[in-house]
Amino acid sequence: MSETTAPTRRILIVDDHPIMRFGLARLIEAEADLQVPWEAGTAREALSHIEREKPDLVLVDMALPDRNGLELIKDIRAAFDGVQCIAISMHDEELYAERVLRAGGRGYVMKEEAPGKLIQAIRRVLDGGVFLSPKMEARIVEIFAGGEKSSSPVERLSDRELEVFRLLGEGNGSREIAGKLGISVRTIDAHRAHIKEKLGLRDATDLMHQAVRWVETGEIG
Repeated sequence: MSETTAPTRRILIVDDHPIMRFGLARLIEAEADLQVPWEAGTAREALSHIEREKPDLVLVDMALPDRNGLELIKDIRAAFDGVQCIAISMHDEELYAERVLRAGGRGYVMKEEAPGKLIQAIRRVLDGGVFLSPKMEARIVEIFAGGEKSSSPVERLSDRELEVFRLLGEGNGSREIAGKLGISVRTIDAHRAHIKEKLGLRDATDLMHQAVRWVETGEIG
C-alpha cells in the first residue's frame, strides 16, 4: 500500500529586498511540500500575482515601497477568499501583531527569529491556525478581553498614521509620502498634526526627531 503524498502548497513572498526574498525562498523550498513559484517586490506586483495564480499563502513584509503591509493584507483578504497572509517584519511584534490580526492576517514573524519559526508559522496557518509567539498570544488575549492598555504611545496611532510616521522616520517629506501613499499633501499634513497630538510632540522638528528615533530603535521619548 503506497503512502499518501502531502499536497504541495504554493507561497508568494512579498519583500522589496531581493536578498531577503532569495533567503526566504531557499528556506521554504527545503521543505518537500512547500514551493515558492513567485516573488514580488511591491504590493502592486503581489496583487497581480495573486489575481493570476491564487497562492495558498502570502508572506508580506510590513514595509513595502508602494504600500503599507497592513493595507496589502486588507486588500488580499477582501478580494481573494482563501488566500492566507503572514506578516514578516523587523519591527517588534508588540506594535504590529494586533494590527495584523485585525487586518485579516493569520500570523506574525519577526525577521530576527530562528528559521524554524517561519516554517512553523507557515504550517500552522496553512492548517487553519494562527501563529504568534507565546508571549504575544497571551497579550492578545488580554487586549481583546480589555485587560491590558497600550504600552507604547505609538500604539495610539491609526494604521495610516503609523505608516506616515515610519516614512517620516526614513527621511521622506510630506510630498514624497503623499506620492508613495497615493494621497494628497494636505492629507499627509493632517496626519502629521494628528500624530503630534497623539504623541504629545511640540513641533515638526520634534516629530521628525522622534520618527527617526523610532525607525532606528523602535522607541520614542
